[in-house]
Amino acid sequence: MNKRHAALSAAALPLALLLAACAGNDRTASGASGDGGSSAVTISHIHGLGLDPSDQRLYVATHEGVYTPDTNGKPELVGDSKDDFMGFTVARKNTFYASGHPAPDAGGHADKGLIKSTDGGKTWKSLSLSGESDFHALEYAHDTVYGYDATNGLLRTSKDGTTWKDGAELQALDIAVSPEDRDLVLATTADGIARSTDGGKTFAKGKQPTMAFLSWPAEDALYGIDPTGALHRSSDGGSTWKKAGTVPGGQPQALTAVTTDHLLAATQNGVHESKDGGKSFTKRLAVESADEH
Repeated sequence: MNKRHAALSAAALPLALLLAACAGNDRTASGASGDGGSSAVTISHIHGLGLDPSDQRLYVATHEGVYTPDTNGKPELVGDSKDDFMGFTVARKNTFYASGHPAPDAGGHADKGLIKSTDGGKTWKSLSLSGESDFHALEYAHDTVYGYDATNGLLRTSKDGTTWKDGAELQALDIAVSPEDRDLVLATTADGIARSTDGGKTFAKGKQPTMAFLSWPAEDALYGIDPTGALHRSSDGGSTWKKAGTVPGGQPQALTAVTTDHLLAATQNGVHESKDGGKSFTKRLAVESADEH
């Protein structure tokens, strides 16, 4: 019992540190360096991953804009924005939702609220909550935007991206929505995985295991990555878990399960892809992480 308690405490501590690191407005991004070519880009931190369903292009949301691999596999800036994209999700073909903060020289409100792109991230439009909210986690499911508003510490939902319903207050790092049940929402907290059965209006206290990030592509395939980079899978909505593999590169930064077996995970040294449910990974995009804190 003592060994188990020690192990759980050891797992919770890194997540608490991740929560603390993401609680503020992280504005010490390094941006592009060198001569401006794609090979000179330094990405300091990754906050979101997604594949466009139309062409399977990888998009990586970072402190310095949204990037995609160029023909040589190097990170290439999408559009002109080098804003800090804290929350990011691909909703459908060419349609992304995001949140975060403006680049140091861009001006505007410190918190961007909810923004939307309908051209694959080339341009962005402000939808709502500018100057009020910073969503650190975003999910699009059941024709609804689910967001964890880190500025105010609460779960919010919106059908149109402009009018919002406020849910429970909690301290979370990531959220996941059941693909079958719009009311079943999970959140990663320092206490473990917190569960809501009423669409985020209330959450039960977090229960072990401790996960940093979650992704839920199918009813029987809920994935979680713990603070050490170990990947786990649940076939019963998070009641029980089985280790599926280990993502290379240390501490995780983002997780997206595209299908039941196709996964994308970002760690300190890049974006890794698995097409066998986490048994093996290949590096999809190599990045040189800078110290952003």
